[in-house]
Amino acid sequence: MNSMLGVLARIPLFQAYRRFGAPKMLPLNLTLSPSPKCNSRCLTCNIWMKRENELTLDEWDKVLASLGRAPYWFTVSGGEPFMFPGIVEVCQMAYAYARPGIINIPTNSILKTIPDKVERIATSCPDSQLIINLSLDGVGEKHDFIRGVAGNFERFEERLEQLLELQKGLPNLTIGIHSVISTFSVGHLDELIAYADQSGADQFITEIAEPRVELDTVGLPITPDKEAYAEAIDRLIAYVESKRFRGMARFTEAFRVEYYKLVKRILDEKDQVIPCYAGWASAQIYADGTVWPCCVRADNLGNLRDHNYDFKEIWFGERIREVRRSIAAKACYCPLANASYTNMLHHVPTVARVGGKMLRPAGATPPPFNPSPASDHIPLQVRNKS
Repeated sequence: MNSMLGVLARIPLFQAYRRFGAPKMLPLNLTLSPSPKCNSRCLTCNIWMKRENELTLDEWDKVLASLGRAPYWFTVSGGEPFMFPGIVEVCQMAYAYARPGIINIPTNSILKTIPDKVERIATSCPDSQLIINLSLDGVGEKHDFIRGVAGNFERFEERLEQLLELQKGLPNLTIGIHSVISTFSVGHLDELIAYADQSGADQFITEIAEPRVELDTVGLPITPDKEAYAEAIDRLIAYVESKRFRGMARFTEAFRVEYYKLVKRILDEKDQVIPCYAGWASAQIYADGTVWPCCVRADNLGNLRDHNYDFKEIWFGERIREVRRSIAAKACYCPLANASYTNMLHHVPTVARVGGKMLRPAGATPPPFNPSPASDHIPLQVRNKS
């Protein structure tokens, strides 16, 4: 199994790679985007308009074989990932070659086939933690408005209940609720927190809406201003710190608080704040085979079809060098969640703060948190139990 201890052992090597260009390392955090197709029409995203000459399953097999055991964390993204007919097979290929510690899949919860596909992935990848994050941007009609699909919230609740039931027989399945904090949702974060807290989900996570080349949202006013975001995120930090987590959850939640604080600083200082490892430790493969350092910049590092599907040819090639120089020179900054978590693992002060929290007694009484929900909507599975 691709273990977390193995990841931690590689951190000094990535630090040396970023600074000196050696030793050459393949990324440990990789996002796969098999298709941009999506059945949502979100106010914060235009990816559903795109159509690409998508890699076939045979092509994905060659790409993933070229990566070997390097990736620890795979995110299978979209569009809506479960609209891609071969999502189960792509996950199985990633598992066969890399034995990753984590396979993470976000979903809009619309398709009825999601629980069946989740079960097939979880049972065929037993040594990987499968994380399914259901998107929720508002409670009730607010969610449907932001997502642009009537009845989406009702389907969200149905999928959540189905997946929580499925989880009882699958110890490697984690169910989360994921919210994008945008100009449309920043004002009702307390309502989202209150709902998620009663939902039965294992985790509630957020990331900030941002312009991305991948989503075709560059120039759109979707990012909340720093004052509104700071106020909302302070409430979220208070919520996380009010919970008593144990085991691995203590580690992940401690990093989550660090991420929220980091985003506040990035918005305020308009700077990278901590060194970015996109292009060294993290990367993305787009639907047509193009390799990017991240989905925000979306620099075309090369297309795998032009390199015999060998990721190493692109990753250790000439074109990527200028992009890495640009990133290292802080020519860009962003709060992209996927890359940020990798960056924090390589930032000694952040790791030290997380380590300090881990050393505190797990049984300590956390401070109370009292969200002020804007509605009385009770999660479906809670209603069914009453």
